[in-house]
Amino acid sequence: MTLYRPNRLSSRAMAYVLAGGRGSRLKELTDRRAKPAVYFGGKSRIIDFALSNALNSGIRKMAVATQYKAHSLIRHLNRGWSFFRSERNEFLDILPASQQMDEENWYRGTADAVTQNIAIIDSYQVDYLLVLAGDHIYKMDYELMLQQHVDSGADVTVGCLTVPRDQASAFGVMDVDAEGRIVSFLEKPKDPPGMPDDPNSTLASMGIYVFDWKFLRELLLKDAANPNSSHDFGHDLIPDLVKNAKAVAHRFTESCVRSAPDAPAYWRDVGTIDAFWQANIDLTDFSPELDLYDRDWPIWTYGEITPPAKFIHDDEDRRGHAVSSMVSGGCIISGSEVRNSLLFTGVKANSYASLKSVVAMPYVGIGRHARLTNVVIDRGARIPEGLVVGEDADEDARWFRRTENGVTLITQDMLDRRDAGA
Repeated sequence: MTLYRPNRLSSRAMAYVLAGGRGSRLKELTDRRAKPAVYFGGKSRIIDFALSNALNSGIRKMAVATQYKAHSLIRHLNRGWSFFRSERNEFLDILPASQQMDEENWYRGTADAVTQNIAIIDSYQVDYLLVLAGDHIYKMDYELMLQQHVDSGADVTVGCLTVPRDQASAFGVMDVDAEGRIVSFLEKPKDPPGMPDDPNSTLASMGIYVFDWKFLRELLLKDAANPNSSHDFGHDLIPDLVKNAKAVAHRFTESCVRSAPDAPAYWRDVGTIDAFWQANIDLTDFSPELDLYDRDWPIWTYGEITPPAKFIHDDEDRRGHAVSSMVSGGCIISGSEVRNSLLFTGVKANSYASLKSVVAMPYVGIGRHARLTNVVIDRGARIPEGLVVGEDADEDARWFRRTENGVTLITQDMLDRRDAGA
């Protein structure tokens, strides 16, 4: 008897999100949470983008592998992603490193994070495994990548960004032939190869892979038995498959979800303070490249119940207002000025304060007469009255984390040290 198989490949696939990394380049923003759990865009967390892409693509079987300081991430997933129903054959499993295969507590690499959960993946009887990084901002229809994987007969399909050749040295680069087959994998090469149809551009790995599960399962068991392997997709498995199997590149431009037909393909690694600040501030533009208002491809997240934002006081020198900014629910702009800024839930800015190009995470309090420019403020920080940041580089660097590009990160611990040293 022939078994029925749904036509849509996403219904036969599982999204496996690797979300265990700290993201050390975000400095103090990841002291208490993993990078995928960092807030982004006014309401979301970074991991919501990979999960939302999977859900919007039709994938209803997901797993998230966690490791570094996972409590904030697990709490978010439990609150915001608990709508799956097992009776409809859908789920989201949270998979902390838990000694599944031996007595080692931690995942030893990205591939090992899958290997340790082989039995769990087996139990869901999927045909394809889509391996995703949980720490990038983008919109992508994974069904199109799955379809290319099947049509090409690939052993692995690698999601790739098209980047200018002179900027590609920071990436793992794919050298492809005219049919899109990867002929070599180069890790951060000094002279990246061009593409067959565009010698001035290069294909860089997005850290997204599609495998037939049966094929990957055997590959992982072989890798686990190799004492010389670091058990990592990018360092071990993918380079080996490029040499000894059929690895095919999937161009992000072919499956990205755009805000308009002529819009650029939007993808961001917000792995530094500067990149994180810039990507959030970009959302305040008149027509940002990332469309968070698209109801056809929404970014799902935990929807906290809050009252509407409120703007109070209307005196000449004490007027609560926001210009070219995004202000979330529960915020109170009380006689203060907000420009080109993004305020997360529950931010309160008191009278005579001035915020310019500020990213304020949830429940930040800003005291009277504070003046803040080009700043990121961590969750719950209380900015004291009269604090000035963004006008004196040396003074900013004395107490806070200031980048070479002039963005200042403020956390409550930094403010406490400042108060103690004053």
